[in-house]
Amino acid sequence: MGTDESGKGDYFGPLVVAGVCVPAGGREVLAGLGVRDSKTLSDAQAERLARAVREAYPTAVVAIGPERYNALYAKMGNLNRLLAWAHARVIENLLEQTPGCQEAVSDQFGDARLLERALLERGRRISLTQRPRAESDPVVAAASIVARAEFLRRLAALARRFATPLPKGAGPPVLAAGRAFVARHGARALAQVAKLHFRTTQQVTGAGA
Repeated sequence: MGTDESGKGDYFGPLVVAGVCVPAGGREVLAGLGVRDSKTLSDAQAERLARAVREAYPTAVVAIGPERYNALYAKMGNLNRLLAWAHARVIENLLEQTPGCQEAVSDQFGDARLLERALLERGRRISLTQRPRAESDPVVAAASIVARAEFLRRLAALARRFATPLPKGAGPPVLAAGRAFVARHGARALAQVAKLHFRTTQQVTGAGA
């Protein structure tokens, strides 16, 4: 089993964590499909490969929309704690589908104990490995692809809902889009589309200027 997230560095849209359970020999199959770290793929490639991964293997997804994300971040006060909670939920959900999965690999995003403590009874029975740049493992790369495809789908749905472009990332195009969003919908509506703890919020609204 591998887990990874998408949307962590994107101002707009959800945080999505996905997991994929792959049997012995599955890494070679994934490599043959062209699975690699989703950050090296185009959006279209990620969406196509995500469909292939979902059709071939059990997957689990936890998608945290902006409003819930902002509430959880305010409660937990730390992004790594929020990530640990979401990764743990994905692991538990995937184990419910596939009790035979006995190993999990996750990208290390902070103190390894955060994820270990967030696991419930079922998850604490498996062998968990956390390491930097875990996307080099095809199973984790597959999870990153599933997470990214779901992030893209939900980001597009938010853009349609508010009839406003919501670009990926947190650079100048996002700042311009944020200002346009506030001009059209008001600053209070940002909580429905954006991760408010980003510095971008102050830049978009002029708060603290």
